[in-house]
Amino acid sequence: MKLKSLSFSVMVGLAFGLPVPAAMASGYHFGSQSVSGQGASHANSAEAGDASVLFYNPAGMSLLDGTQFSGGLTFVIPDSSYTDHGSTNYLGQSTGSGNGGTYAPDFVVAPSFYLTHQLNDRVHIGLGMFVPYGAKLDYGGNWAGRYSLEKLDMKTININPSISFKLDDRQSLGFGVSAQYMDAELVQGADAKTGVALLAAKRLGLSPTSPLVQGALASYGISGDGTGTVDGDDWGFGWNVGYMFKLDDRTRFGLAYRSKVNHTLKGTWDWDFSNVTGAVPNAILTGLPILGSTSVSTLAGMEHPDSNATVKVVTPESASANFFHELNDKIDVMGDLTWTRHSRLNEIRIQQSTVNGVSQGDLVINQQWKNTYKLSLGMNYHYSDNLLLRTGVAYDQSPVKNDNLRHPALPDSDRYWFSVGANYKLNKQSSVDLAYSYVYFKDGNMNYTDSCNPAGGASCTGNGETTKGEYKTNLQIVGMQYNYHF
Repeated sequence: MKLKSLSFSVMVGLAFGLPVPAAMASGYHFGSQSVSGQGASHANSAEAGDASVLFYNPAGMSLLDGTQFSGGLTFVIPDSSYTDHGSTNYLGQSTGSGNGGTYAPDFVVAPSFYLTHQLNDRVHIGLGMFVPYGAKLDYGGNWAGRYSLEKLDMKTININPSISFKLDDRQSLGFGVSAQYMDAELVQGADAKTGVALLAAKRLGLSPTSPLVQGALASYGISGDGTGTVDGDDWGFGWNVGYMFKLDDRTRFGLAYRSKVNHTLKGTWDWDFSNVTGAVPNAILTGLPILGSTSVSTLAGMEHPDSNATVKVVTPESASANFFHELNDKIDVMGDLTWTRHSRLNEIRIQQSTVNGVSQGDLVINQQWKNTYKLSLGMNYHYSDNLLLRTGVAYDQSPVKNDNLRHPALPDSDRYWFSVGANYKLNKQSSVDLAYSYVYFKDGNMNYTDSCNPAGGASCTGNGETTKGEYKTNLQIVGMQYNYHF
């Protein structure tokens, strides 16, 4: 009878109003902020081949001359399936056999934009706009896990002005600040029937699964689910720093760090019980021999008035080390190791405001994420003066510790990247990048149980359901990027 909402920290998606699917990199990171980087599975952080180096390591801007622009579009084509293995409500009863259908969109698009400018021999400035996180899911209202999630639509944008300083012929430093906007909407089922069963059982002194209570529910004509819709948005601010060291003309190393970003998302929590039918005798509600009955939709609306919603979010910081080396005039090799502090996400506590004296309690989601790393290795092949070919592989850990902590809104698992790409020079000033990646996810089993129950009252909000099933996922990613050197 109460809504269990998803962690707002994963309620983040795409910039510029375009939707993106479930995150491509570990946790809720979108995973691709540069098409040229994608072609090498993002192993090219120390390459500094175009303006998108601003995202990976702002110190790399010191290797770019003049004014440079890179703008790209990333097309994501998901292929995901969910098989239910016996999801149940709070009473242990089946919630149906619906597998969620095609819960990911057919394809989505995400943009990126980078601009750098050389002020003098030692100082560069730049501006980046990209998508740091993302998810868009729509299971519908009939799938077995609807009490965990029906729909999720999340948007983000990160605006990242940066500056770099060349310390000497070998060393450079870079620094940037980020203004990060988050917006999210979530729709989730509310188990009204189980809530009434618990209430009737309490009044009658019986088990809520007893034939008498279940028969009474049938005689009351109770059916259908309510829904709850949570939305919120916020601006948060952070910073990043980078260091680049040139060992010689062919070899360089980089270090980079992105800070956490604190958010307090504020929005609304709206309830809708118009699809719930049936009425409860007033004698059950009061425990007194009072005639008449009250519709379940009216009762639920009294118990769950629309309210304001607030949640504090801390996005994780990350640190990376990378290298780039020209083996010869034809072949470059590169690598990147990135560590992310996902352990900041221990639990999510979403607060609802008290309305007309009704307190609905906090919604608490247990995640207990672990820190992760991503290892990427890549190679360039200079086929000709105009054509550069790329390839790369990557292993990306999931922060989800076990099946009991995997939530339907983020069916995350370890993944492997396999990428190819190319850069073609149109003329002395412009070039285009193309990239293709196949991202394979390990099968993800889920056995997530909500810690609240549909009659939680002022103590908590939740459905008390157990969502149990298996995800199979892979993604195809196609990127196109245009680069111009002024």
